[in-house]
Amino acid sequence: MNITVVGAGYVGLASAMLLSQNHKIMIFDIDPIKIDKLSNRISPIHDPEIQDFMNNEKISFSVTMNSKEAYVGADFIILATPTDYDAENNYFDTSSVEKVIDEAILINPDAVIVLKSTVPVGYTEMIKKQFNSQNIVFSPEFLREGSALYDNLYPSRVIVGEKSDRGKEIADLLTKAAIKKDIEVLLVDSSEAESVKLFSNTYLAMRVSFFNELDSYAEAQGLDSLEIIKGVCLDQRIGDHYNNPSFGYGGYCLPKDTKQLKANYKDVPNSLISAIVDANSTRKDFISESIIKKNPQTVGIHRLIMKSGSDNYKSSSIQGIMKRIKAKGIETIVYEPELTDESFYNSKVINDLNEFKSLSDLIVANRMSDELLDVKSKVYTRDLFHDD
Repeated sequence: MNITVVGAGYVGLASAMLLSQNHKIMIFDIDPIKIDKLSNRISPIHDPEIQDFMNNEKISFSVTMNSKEAYVGADFIILATPTDYDAENNYFDTSSVEKVIDEAILINPDAVIVLKSTVPVGYTEMIKKQFNSQNIVFSPEFLREGSALYDNLYPSRVIVGEKSDRGKEIADLLTKAAIKKDIEVLLVDSSEAESVKLFSNTYLAMRVSFFNELDSYAEAQGLDSLEIIKGVCLDQRIGDHYNNPSFGYGGYCLPKDTKQLKANYKDVPNSLISAIVDANSTRKDFISESIIKKNPQTVGIHRLIMKSGSDNYKSSSIQGIMKRIKAKGIETIVYEPELTDESFYNSKVINDLNEFKSLSDLIVANRMSDELLDVKSKVYTRDLFHDD
């Protein structure tokens, strides 16, 4: 097959590497830096498996910034552009998706466009009518940032939003390239597939919020949060996973997907879905107040990234903490090796770790790091298990 992957983010690159084992892959992106790195077989995102694939596997892929070159001759077009949540319109900003569809259909109307971008419920049916095309299929991704290719090679399930032979063909593309065998495959209608994606991420956000609120209670009451969580999680129905307290859920997916699902509920009575969105702000308020009560003069923000092993700090929860304490007039400084700027939101960036430690009265860390052990008495964190 000739397959074009649009978008060299973690979803697009993980899909490209997976499928490049068996097919001819063209990666299309408008970012010249990403294209240049990929031309030299350097992953533009942090994902060990992706870089390992580029270095060691017998795969072949090409890259382009030219849409005509990308779409001409493609059998499938995997569309993986970002869809951020637009708070003003209570809707995902799907403009990048529509731009790709418009260009692709104009250049190659016979290609099957497989949407991997997260979209609202009902979007695929709407967009098929808008472009008068039946060659648009939604297939959700369930990938962790930093482990995206691994999750493609060992998928929890493969879901395609079309009950047809073509839907099965798309599923086969994904399962035959995986290492895991006996993968659960589900062919459903497009709106059900879109719902699976949003409900899955909202459930994960709910679990994060539950253990965060448990931790808030324990801290407020002077109880040992670790002992409570261990005891709760010994129940096999609950399980010992995804239970480490944090400053809130963040990153690419959970904040926007929960808000989109809440927006989809505008005409449906609900309490829980809205509460999951609200709980994230409540947790940040609680954490911020706990820090403010310690009366620090200078607060050091240790790492802005969403989680360890990541290079992404988009919508990371610690930024919400930082903004809240700054609003109270407390000086903040930032240590983040991923930053090249001298300041971040009007806070000075300190690149020298030892200088950062000495200047900070209190160090705020969403996740504890070994490099902070020598100043552990200064560190405020709710990280109990020292993992993500």
